[in-house]
Amino acid sequence: MTVRRGEPKTLRDAHEVVMDRRPPKDANPSAWLAFRLGNARLYKAVADVDRGHHHEALYWAGYEERKAGEISAELQAEGTPAD
Repeated sequence: MTVRRGEPKTLRDAHEVVMDRRPPKDANPSAWLAFRLGNARLYKAVADVDRGHHHEALYWAGYEERKAGEISAELQAEGTPAD
């Protein structure tokens, strides 16, 4: 996975992007799922570029994947498709 031009190249930049695109607390669970999955992809890409924060970026990618898994499980329990 590579970071394209104009995308975050540091872990700090990635955190800022994540906070800027965070949905409102009352957003639909599907919006939160998309947010979490997008964050995981972003942190994985940054881990390849910001080598000084490689392991920390991978931690955040895993964290976001776990959160996405929790949301997905809740949606499945409710019988709502996880898009």
